[in-house]
Amino acid sequence: MPIENLQQAAQQVASFLNSVVRLGGLRLKYRISASPLPEGSEHAEAGSQVLNVELAGPDAPMLTQRGGELLRSLEHIAIQILRLDPREHDLVSFDALNFKALRLQEIRTAAETAAARVRESGMPYSFPPTNSRERRMLHLVIKDIEGVESASLGEGQERYLVVYPKGKTHLPAPVPAMPSRGYGDRGDRGDRGRGDRPRRDSGYGRR
Repeated sequence: MPIENLQQAAQQVASFLNSVVRLGGLRLKYRISASPLPEGSEHAEAGSQVLNVELAGPDAPMLTQRGGELLRSLEHIAIQILRLDPREHDLVSFDALNFKALRLQEIRTAAETAAARVRESGMPYSFPPTNSRERRMLHLVIKDIEGVESASLGEGQERYLVVYPKGKTHLPAPVPAMPSRGYGDRGDRGDRGRGDRPRRDSGYGRR
């Protein structure tokens, strides 16, 4: 369901950020706005608004280091403050220095490269474990490529996406390489283990 009171939610997030900036002595400023939920986010109601938080300032580069680890952490805390259901985590989005747009382009290129590899070899390809938002991005790119399909395996911080030849999700998936620090998503608790049959995120289930 959508965030019931966007103005109140924005005030709560602003209060949190003010405390972080003040207590941390950070040179950061922020702008909070709302926008329609992006296409492909299937686990929130139609018409929902996303609370966007754009961070800038001299200390903004530290937010995007290690794969955006600190940026993701701030976003995760804000989600907890707003007490959003796991299916509603896409309703809050933190960004800095256009990090997410640049990351999306990287993900698109990686997905297209993996798909070409799978079509040529006829064998599945496993991406390193990543958070649910990035897995959804991968799913959406793969969905538009002929001859391949995707599914997610693993649980917790080890949940990862596999690209299969179309109609061949029964093939064993290779064990993925572990990612560098900052990629994992701590919200995947309770998902199926690595040895289970693939379970489709269909554009993203919960992390």
